[in-house]
Amino acid sequence: MGDFLDKLAETAWKNVKEGYYRRVETRSFYGRRSLKSAIITLDKNKAPIISEIKFASPSLGLLRPPSDITSIARRMIEAGAIGLSILTEPVYFSGSLQNLLNARAAVEAPILMKDIIVSLEQIRAARDMGADAILLIVALFERGYCETSLDEMIRYAHNYGLEVLLETHTVKEFRAALSSDADMIGINNRDLKTLKIDLNVTKRLLENLENFDKSEANDRPIISESGIRSPEDIRFLKRCGADGFLVGSSIMTAGDIGDFIFRLVNAYGGGKS
Repeated sequence: MGDFLDKLAETAWKNVKEGYYRRVETRSFYGRRSLKSAIITLDKNKAPIISEIKFASPSLGLLRPPSDITSIARRMIEAGAIGLSILTEPVYFSGSLQNLLNARAAVEAPILMKDIIVSLEQIRAARDMGADAILLIVALFERGYCETSLDEMIRYAHNYGLEVLLETHTVKEFRAALSSDADMIGINNRDLKTLKIDLNVTKRLLENLENFDKSEANDRPIISESGIRSPEDIRFLKRCGADGFLVGSSIMTAGDIGDFIFRLVNAYGGGKS
């Protein structure tokens, strides 16, 4: 019996084969924005927050009633997020390709297409919709779910001008990411096999890498993902060695999205927390 990661991959291939990613409204976009640069160049007193737009999650169900993506995207950037992560996976996260298109039209900030990417077709769709970066998951390659090798898929994305955030959850996966040409390395505090969340995953991964030195990342930001609920979580993960933070569910369930993001951005002490 497979675990939840297997279900995600099988559903992703079903979406690809049914033509979901070919139903893209291609528009003209000029240039790409760098999510990596946005993280690196941010004022050091501010926390680099990648704010995620998703209306549901497999573990929590409905997070927020679907509403105007344009206003949500603008509010997030106005509050200080350095970029957006847009869920386009339709089955488990209630994402849509149209959400990405609407967000792209609304803001100039970098946009990450967040999906369970197993096919080159999904990368072409990201390019056509104006995304600046995509998420790839090391575990999907290790299980043989992806159309090509990890290195080939990263090269394919780069050829389209897209940056790659490469997601890991174990020391072995993190080591593989360090050896890749990914632009950013993610540590998912959520185990996609079980959906359990533990912020200490980031801590354990960075502490337990024998002789690990930040120089091994070659100036690539390390992004802690999932389970972040407060400014204190941001401060904890920064102490662990994270350079940026991808935050989704807690933002989408906040009463005031903008105020919550502002407090996360200023978690280092640059504003109220």
